Amino acid sequence: MRVLPLLAALAACLCACAKPDVDVPFDPIEAAFIHKPGKGKIAGHAFFRSETGRVVFAAGEYVYLIPATAYTDARFESFFGRFKQLRATRLFLTMESDPDYRHYTRNTKAESDGRFTFDNVAPGTYYLWTQATWYAVNSILPSGGIIYEKVTVKGDETEPVKVIVSGK
Repeated sequence: MRVLPLLAALAACLCACAKPDVDVPFDPIEAAFIHKPGKGKIAGHAFFRSETGRVVFAAGEYVYLIPATAYTDARFESFFGRFKQLRATRLFLTMESDPDYRHYTRNTKAESDGRFTFDNVAPGTYYLWTQATWYAVNSILPSGGIIYEKVTVKGDETEPVKVIVSGK
């Protein structure tokens, strides 16, 4: 009898594997500002709130800094729609990216409390994304998921740009 729920969960995951379409080509020139020298600093805190209200930090997870471009705007819209989170049960989604895309990102690891920083950030608008996942008791599927926030560094800040990445 436990096979039926497992098959239903597997079917739901497979249905979620459809590749979202992005019709906008990646433009390395538009994303090049991520490689420019900057004096900006982003200080953030990344966590996911469970259905029961428990906070789960993105402890030890990579946090990605991605320049906001027409291409990344389309990718994020395709993946997330109007939300700032993608539930773990939908993490089976795949979408090929332009091979050069990854060369225009930065990453760091979140601390045990989900805090992270990016130093020497050039002025511009960026996406920050990470994940926080866990397994609930007696569950075969993960909880949590990918979360993101959009942030702008102007370049004239005297303090770090603070951001909370929580999917809200």
